[in-house]
Amino acid sequence: MDETLPEKPIQTSMRPLTGSPAVLIRFFGAGVALFHIWANTIGNMSDLWRNSLHFALLGFLGFLLYPAFKKWSSDSFAFKTDLILGLLVLSTSIYLILFEGALHQRNEVVVMADIVFAGVALLLAIELARRTSGVIIPVLALFFITYVLFWGQHVEGLFSFRGMNISRVLYRMYFTDEGLFGMIATVSSTYVFMFILFAAFLLKSGGGDFIVNLARNLTHRITGGPGLVAVMASGLMGTVSGSAVANTVSTGSITIPIMKKSGFSPRFSAAVETAASTGGQLMPPIMGAGAFIMAQLTHLPYSKIISVAILPALLYFISIAFFVYIEAKKKGLRPMPSSDLQPTDRLLREGIHFLIPIGVLITMLIAGFTPTYSAGVGIGSVIVSSWFSKSNRMGFREIIEALSMGTKNMITTGLLLITAGIIIGILNMTGISITFSQLVVEWSGNNIFLALVFTTLASLLLGMGLPVTAAYIMIAILIVPALKLMGVSLLAAHMIIFWLSQDSNVTPPVCLAAFAASSISGSRPMETGFTSWKLAKGLYIIPFLFAFTNLIDGTWPERLVISAFSLIGFYAFTISTEGFMFRPLLIWQRTAAFLSTAGLFWPGNLLINCAGLLLLIFIGIINAKKQQSDSISANVKLRMKIANDTKDMRSNNS
Repeated sequence: MDETLPEKPIQTSMRPLTGSPAVLIRFFGAGVALFHIWANTIGNMSDLWRNSLHFALLGFLGFLLYPAFKKWSSDSFAFKTDLILGLLVLSTSIYLILFEGALHQRNEVVVMADIVFAGVALLLAIELARRTSGVIIPVLALFFITYVLFWGQHVEGLFSFRGMNISRVLYRMYFTDEGLFGMIATVSSTYVFMFILFAAFLLKSGGGDFIVNLARNLTHRITGGPGLVAVMASGLMGTVSGSAVANTVSTGSITIPIMKKSGFSPRFSAAVETAASTGGQLMPPIMGAGAFIMAQLTHLPYSKIISVAILPALLYFISIAFFVYIEAKKKGLRPMPSSDLQPTDRLLREGIHFLIPIGVLITMLIAGFTPTYSAGVGIGSVIVSSWFSKSNRMGFREIIEALSMGTKNMITTGLLLITAGIIIGILNMTGISITFSQLVVEWSGNNIFLALVFTTLASLLLGMGLPVTAAYIMIAILIVPALKLMGVSLLAAHMIIFWLSQDSNVTPPVCLAAFAASSISGSRPMETGFTSWKLAKGLYIIPFLFAFTNLIDGTWPERLVISAFSLIGFYAFTISTEGFMFRPLLIWQRTAAFLSTAGLFWPGNLLINCAGLLLLIFIGIINAKKQQSDSISANVKLRMKIANDTKDMRSNNS
C-alpha cells in the first residue's frame, strides 16, 4: 500500500525529502504515533490539550511534507520558510497548554496574546487544509468566518445574523470545544488516528497480501471468481483502511490484473474494484472509523451501530457480486484454475496469525473496552502475531516504519477534519444548521423521498471536494434534524447520510476511486466511473430502505425478512439492468424483471414482496426452459454436423 496516499488526492506533490531530513521526519512521525497511542490508552490529558497537540504535530509535518505550491517542492528557501511555519504551529499548542489556566483565572477575558495565537492557529489550519486537500474547505471556512464577522448582519431573511466581534469568535474557535479543537478534532485525534494506525501495522506486517490470497482461494471455483476476489478482499481491507482510494490502489494492484487475465474487460475490472473498495467503509466492525464517528455524533453505543450495519453492508457487497456473476455468465468465463493458487492449507498455516489482531480487536470491542484502547491493544497484537511468520516478522525498523506510515496517512484527513471544525462551530454558533433543516423540510413538502433526493445531491456536491468522513459530518449537521422532523429515527438518519456520503468515489464527474482504478487497468477514467456508478447502485437503494422500512430500527426477525427480499430484489435489479438471466432477456422479460425489482423492494407490504418474488421465479422458469431447449438444439446440430462430416470422410475415402 502507498504509505502516503490520502483519502483524496493532494493538490501539491509531497516534498521529496532525502537523507537526514527524511530520517528525522520518519522518527518524528513515529513519535507522533506513539503520543497518540499513549494519549488514547494509558495517558491522562484533557480533550482540549490532546486535540491541540494533535493539530500542532500533524501541522508541523504538514508544512514540511506539503509545499505551498508544486513548483516549490525542491526549493530550499521554501523549505526553510515552511520549517518556521511548522514551529509556529507547534507554538500555538504550547501557548494554549501554558496559558489556558490564566485565561480561566481572568474569567475568560481574553488579552492581546490570546487573540494573536488564536488568529495564527486559525490561519495556519486553513493554509494546511489548502496544501493537503485543495481549496474547498478553506474557502468554506473563510466564507463562514467573514459571515459571522462582517456581512451576515447585512443579509435579510432567515440567514440574517447580528454579528460577533473578532475576539469572541477567536476565543470560541481556539479555547473552547466549539471550534478547531472541538468534537470533530476529538474524533480525529482518537478513533480515526488509532484505526488508521492499526491498518498501517496490519498492512506492514503483510496482512493485505494474506487477505487477497485468502479471497482468491475461497472464490476460485465460482463463476466470476476473480471479480469476487475483488469484492471480498476490498470488503475486508476497506473496513480498516478508512479510504476508498487507498483501498482501490492497494488491493486493485492485485485484483484488477487477475480479472483482466480471466477475461473481464479493463473497464469492468476497474469498476468492480472501485465499487467494492467504496463499500469497505460500510463494513463493520470498523467501517473506516465511521462507526465511531457516528457513535460520537449520536451518543449511541458502538455495539448498537455495528449490529444494525452488518446486514446492509452484506447486501451491498452481494449486489456487486451479482453484477460480477452475470457479467461472467454473459462472457462465458470459467473459474480460475487451481494451479494458479497457493494451497489453502499452506496459506492458512503461513498466514492464519493475521486473523489474531482482528479477533483481538473485535473481542475487546464486544467486551466493552473503548474503541481507542481496543485499537491500541490491537496494534500490539499485530506486532506479536507477526513473530509467528518467518517472512514478515516486525522488528524495530518495521515498527518505526509502520508508526511513521500511520502518521503520514493521517495528515490529510486529520488537518482537514480540524479545519472543518471551524465550519461546524460557526454553523452551531449562528443556528444556520437549524435554519437549513427547516428549509429542507419546507422545500421537500415534508416528503421524505424528496428530502433524500436533496441529501443525495448535497452529498455528491460536497463529496467532490471533501473526504467521505468530512462530507458525512457536514451533511449530518445540516440534514439530520430535518429527517428527524419527518419521522426518521436518529440512527437511521445518520446511516442514510453516511451511506450517501460514499457516492463521490464512484459518481462522475469526480469519482476519485474510479480514476485510481482506471490508472491500474488502463481503461478510460470517465467510462470506468459510469460503470462503477452502475455497480454501486446499492449506495442509493439501501438508504431508502433505511428511511422506509425497519432495516435499521426493527427487530432481528423483521430485519432478516427485509434483507432476504432486498437480496432477491438486487438480483432482479441486476438481471433487468444487464438483460441476462441464463440467457439474454427479451424486452418484455426485462420489463417484468424491473417490475419484480419494485415489488421486492416495496416497503411494508409482504403481499407485494411475494408477488415480486413469484414474477421473478416465473421469468427464471421460462428462461431456464429456453436455455435447456437451446442447449438440446445445439447438441442435436453438433451431432448432425459430426455425422455429416463422418459420412463425407467415408465417401471421400471410398
